[in-house]
Amino acid sequence: MVATNYGKIDSRHSDVREFDFRNRMATTKVDYPKLPDDQDLYSGLIRLHVLHHAVEEPIFGLGMIEELARHGYRISPGTLYPLLHSLQKKGYLRSSEQLNGKSRRKIYRATPLGRKALGAAKNKVRELFHELMESD
Repeated sequence: MVATNYGKIDSRHSDVREFDFRNRMATTKVDYPKLPDDQDLYSGLIRLHVLHHAVEEPIFGLGMIEELARHGYRISPGTLYPLLHSLQKKGYLRSSEQLNGKSRRKIYRATPLGRKALGAAKNKVRELFHELMESD
């Protein structure tokens, strides 16, 4: 056992865990490595990605974490759920609860405002994409 500012780490196992007492959430170093400093540049892309999928079909948190991981974004539940809540607060998503066996799952769908915002964002992304590719 090694003591850190975040708790104790058992270095005998490959699944090394830290406990962050400030956030009270265990994370796995293997799953969530320190992100590069430019990670904040991707936050808007992640929001657009989430909104895109919510327009296509109903989404839920864990499913979006897995989908984003397939595209190279490593995002924790502690980051995704506040993002979903902020999109809902802005009126881009609406949520409902769905029974999944004995547990409840919060399902998110895009609102008409979310669909409109995504359409406008697509035009901006298309324009930026063309500028980025021209400069190479």
